[in-house]
Amino acid sequence: MAQAVVTLKKGEGRTLKAGGAWVYDNEIDTIMGSFDDGDIVMVKDFDGYPMGKGFINRNSRITIRMMTRHADTEIDEAFIRMRVKNAWEYRKKAVDTGSCRIIFGEADFLPGIIVDKFSDVLVVQSLALGIDRFKLMILENLKALLEEDGIHIRGIYERSDVKVRKQEGMELYKGFIGEPFDTKVPIVENGVRYIVDVRDGQKTGFFLDQKYNRLAMQRFCKDAKVLDCFTHTGSFALNAGIAGASSVLGVDASELGVAQATENAVLNHLSDKVTFQCADVFDLLPKLEQDGERFDVVILDPPAFTKSRSSIRNATKGYREINMRGLKLVKDGGYLATCSCSHFMSYELFTKTIGEAAKAVHKRIRQVEYRTQSPDHPILWAADESYYLKFYIFQVCDEK
Repeated sequence: MAQAVVTLKKGEGRTLKAGGAWVYDNEIDTIMGSFDDGDIVMVKDFDGYPMGKGFINRNSRITIRMMTRHADTEIDEAFIRMRVKNAWEYRKKAVDTGSCRIIFGEADFLPGIIVDKFSDVLVVQSLALGIDRFKLMILENLKALLEEDGIHIRGIYERSDVKVRKQEGMELYKGFIGEPFDTKVPIVENGVRYIVDVRDGQKTGFFLDQKYNRLAMQRFCKDAKVLDCFTHTGSFALNAGIAGASSVLGVDASELGVAQATENAVLNHLSDKVTFQCADVFDLLPKLEQDGERFDVVILDPPAFTKSRSSIRNATKGYREINMRGLKLVKDGGYLATCSCSHFMSYELFTKTIGEAAKAVHKRIRQVEYRTQSPDHPILWAADESYYLKFYIFQVCDEK
């Protein structure tokens, strides 16, 4: 059957031409030929120049996600195997593969799908209708590639229980792919042991993107009094503990997160100096300040305050507020680690917001380091959504 052909309007397709992977609904002039949503279509510029192939879904504003820039390439199992192999070979060079993200959607030229490896378990999240059709093929090829390297995958769990699927006209889903297994998965990262709950944990169960940022914080935490805000399952707090902190307080609003973090502290024999508290960070920080508490190191790793452009203004207020409160709790000469995991909060806006927070509380900040997400979450230039994590380490000085 001949593929349907999508022709762009004159002057449109700027993201695509710059190297991005998406075609929006308002960029399309005509669609010729028969197709179902989820099918592969040919994309052409207004003048008939072939732009490549992608899968179409009229339910989504992102109507086409590109799979290849070559009009004569077949999107078949050999193509999928090539994409998966490239993704795995890159991880083997770039990161510790004990636990890592193996496929990062558009940045690995497999738009709309994420695959995380936690030790000998894979967790998949499928976010687009077209890629969903290739999901099992991607996983089978990945399992086979890992087996070739002596890595036996004992189970796969799907965490496609995210609202963005509704924008694709898809149902939310979570469950086993293949045989059931124990979904509490032990992993080791940076020398820290964790139990990752792939069934009920946030996202795919654990935030792998901060792996090397957690490691970078270890050198500041020896003999330090540390406060880890929005600790989730305790990852920054436990890295501080392993590094020899004198005391660590981890705070999170989730009772489940705090319970898991406490279990992880026991697992690492750190319960005597790493403790966790279930509280609203925005409420707790002013109370700690009033009580005269001060810390050598404060870590702020909040959830994304904005998931859309329309809420950036409120998000900026949130980031300014939390950084003001965090800065007030850092001893003179101590350190603040602060980050944003929203790609809508640009580097420029986040940087400006931190500067405003420091000025408002009369602190001088010296930049030690600027970091982004771990290399297993590569940033594809022109695909802005792939660059989302901004991470600063500052030394905090009182104005004298």
